[in-house]
Amino acid sequence: MRSGPDEPSHTPCSTRRYSSRSIPGAITPENLPLAGVRVLEVGQVIAGPFCGQLLGHYGAEVIKVEPPDVGDPLRVWRERDVDGVSPWWRSIARNKKSVTIDMRTEEGRRLVKRLAIKSDVIVENFKPGTLEKWNLGPADLHPLNPSLIFTRVSGYGQTGPWCSRPGYASVCEAESGFRYINGTPDPETGALLGPPIRPNLSLGDSVAGLHAAFGTVLALLSRKAREAQGQPGGQTVDVSIFESMINLMEGIIPEYDRKGKIRGPSGSSLTGIVPTNAYPCKPSLSAPKAPSYIVIGANSDSIYNRLMRAIGRTDLTGPLYAQNHHRVERQAEIEDAISAWTRERTAEEAEEVLRAASVPAGRVLNVKDIVESEHTQARKLVEDVWVPKEDAEGGGWNVKMSRAVPLLEGCETKTRWAGPELGEHNREVLIGELGLAEEEFDRLRREGVIGK
Repeated sequence: MRSGPDEPSHTPCSTRRYSSRSIPGAITPENLPLAGVRVLEVGQVIAGPFCGQLLGHYGAEVIKVEPPDVGDPLRVWRERDVDGVSPWWRSIARNKKSVTIDMRTEEGRRLVKRLAIKSDVIVENFKPGTLEKWNLGPADLHPLNPSLIFTRVSGYGQTGPWCSRPGYASVCEAESGFRYINGTPDPETGALLGPPIRPNLSLGDSVAGLHAAFGTVLALLSRKAREAQGQPGGQTVDVSIFESMINLMEGIIPEYDRKGKIRGPSGSSLTGIVPTNAYPCKPSLSAPKAPSYIVIGANSDSIYNRLMRAIGRTDLTGPLYAQNHHRVERQAEIEDAISAWTRERTAEEAEEVLRAASVPAGRVLNVKDIVESEHTQARKLVEDVWVPKEDAEGGGWNVKMSRAVPLLEGCETKTRWAGPELGEHNREVLIGELGLAEEEFDRLRREGVIGK
């Protein structure tokens, strides 16, 4: 392939080595499964960036393109640290390189095009058609890099009558049916009584990002086979928030098809599974005014019998309670018996008794409890990641964040650096990788095409 000033030839990514300026000499461990894979992330906020975070955890070099001056909006979402930057940003953008390019300009799009030609994967979560409008879609880039994988996250997918709608997780969660089954059931109809309950996070975005990372890895695995068959290795991974949420909805569609059943909300229990619920307890001595609950899951027949023995209610065992469908018919009786027992104990006391009986049970923990948990600490699930700041006392500070999972034997997935400063890697990427001359780099900065 002939290369010109805007279209350099694609080079195999498996030969590259890279480091971050955030921590001098921080090299991606070679034993990570995605080492040598370059990902160009042009998405913003959660869905696309969470996909990039997961890929980066396992060794991919992730180059994140942000708008100059302002960057990804998530930099200032929710709580902000002493430097005005969200700690959430330090987590979701960890192990990434920040490059600021104004994609609204023709010169900015040419830079992104050159980066895409030298990449294995491009991750985006724009409204469908945006990259095509900018001449950065698959039809534009695959002739220049046939191996490029397009991971595209949107509200409703790249095709279909809803594809042009703006895609927000809250709306997609509602339209996927997820919000319908979360809330308080009407005792007469079983339908929602009042508004649905929303988890206090953007679940749809993270679920879509997880599907996007999974799809990306599948596309990377299939690339060699496609190329061995004489086909282009690149392909599109089409991920929608709407479909990702439906993928979590268990058996609601086959249940509706075969039985005409429309599953509704069930409060804190689970429809058709008894007993599994959150049961009220005596307030803890450390928080006497706060409501206290313990979650018990005694779904299997043997565990149910152990639970009844532990709470002194063996009268609720035997043939009439032997299997789950028997217990569903007697749910109110069983739930009342468990609640009567838990109300006489603190959650800690109830948990101790049930754990001794090998009954799955756990207190409802908050983030403070999780960080201080002995199990969390033993598993090294929460790690301290250094944020370097030259003007801060001590040269920076640590931020706690959850470590990457799943754990792979023999792979060190410890975070290599925290979410970077805006445009921190402009020089490293644009001069070091694309080969821009200093004069050209300075001109693009003056004209606002790249950040200062």
